[in-house]
Amino acid sequence: MAVMYADQSNFDQTIAQGTVLVDFYADWCGPCKRIAPIIEQLSEEMTDVTFVKINVDNDRSLAERFQVMSIPTLILFKNGVAVAETMGLQPKEQLKAWINANK
Repeated sequence: MAVMYADQSNFDQTIAQGTVLVDFYADWCGPCKRIAPIIEQLSEEMTDVTFVKINVDNDRSLAERFQVMSIPTLILFKNGVAVAETMGLQPKEQLKAWINANK
């Protein structure tokens, strides 16, 4: 499954069902650029999780809504409810373990 991009217009619908990992990022952010291929790989491996990216420069209201103060911030949602949050660049296996522990 490919990573999806969302914005204010479709965000609530996108996270409404199932397990969804949302990556809050910015194009200029070095750690965001380095975690992007990891998230892409996980989206292919973990087909029971939907992976979504939100550009904080384009959707500041979503970043504010979830009090995103640093990027990358990853928030895991289950059926529309935030259940876990982590920040910063992480190795693939650590991120995968975090997702599995919280989904």
